[in-house]
Amino acid sequence: MQPTLSVAIITLNEEENLARTLASVRFADEVIVLDSGSTDRTLEIAREFGAKVISEPWKGFAQQKNSAIEKCSGTWVLSLDADEEVTIELQREIAALLLGKPSADAYMVRRRNLFLGRWMKHGGYYPDPKLRLFRKHSANFAPPARFTERPVHETIAFDGNLETLEHDLIHHAYPTIESYLEHMDRYSTLGAQILLEKGKTGKSLYAFFHNIFVIPSATFIWNFFFRGGFRDGREGLLLHLYHSTYTSWKYSKAWQIARKR
Repeated sequence: MQPTLSVAIITLNEEENLARTLASVRFADEVIVLDSGSTDRTLEIAREFGAKVISEPWKGFAQQKNSAIEKCSGTWVLSLDADEEVTIELQREIAALLLGKPSADAYMVRRRNLFLGRWMKHGGYYPDPKLRLFRKHSANFAPPARFTERPVHETIAFDGNLETLEHDLIHHAYPTIESYLEHMDRYSTLGAQILLEKGKTGKSLYAFFHNIFVIPSATFIWNFFFRGGFRDGREGLLLHLYHSTYTSWKYSKAWQIARKR
């Protein structure tokens, strides 16, 4: 039988992004949009593009994405965020791959991360490979394929033949400084939970200083200077400065929670 492709997307108030994403996956056999309470035009846009829309309460990134995957009927699944766009070249590559005999059960996809509309080509932001295309059922998964349970930066658990596609996925990550700061405030809170689980709470004054100052500063110097982030201009400077601030926030929030306990 000819393999079929399902696209799984989770949403919450994504009217600014969703139409662009859905337009880029018209080649798929099925699109599942799992929404968690949008109050804007997200659901209307999804239905206009013919997506199958399902509403469920928010359960966390990994659980929400796993729920969307479970609802897919295709033999292959392409998991996307609502602010991602499949380039025409990647569309053609995936379509041709599934028409043939795929040699792997899962594929990494390179991402172009945009900040203030500029492609961040250096400083560790590209190619930023993510496991996004995979067989729904495989001997290398505990069927169906699932994201690992963690508060943020969830990944697919896979142990098998893994390959990387040639063409890119575009991540329209942060069109404004305000959107970046809002996301990093939320993500640093989730990241603090991971640090708490690992016991990295900066109990001593030395550990506290190291976590909220030394690590962020070293991160900025390494990515901006040694990994070439400076080559991305003013946008690159702002992104690396803000990312080091996010790192500091993450450690300080973990310390604050531990302190209250």
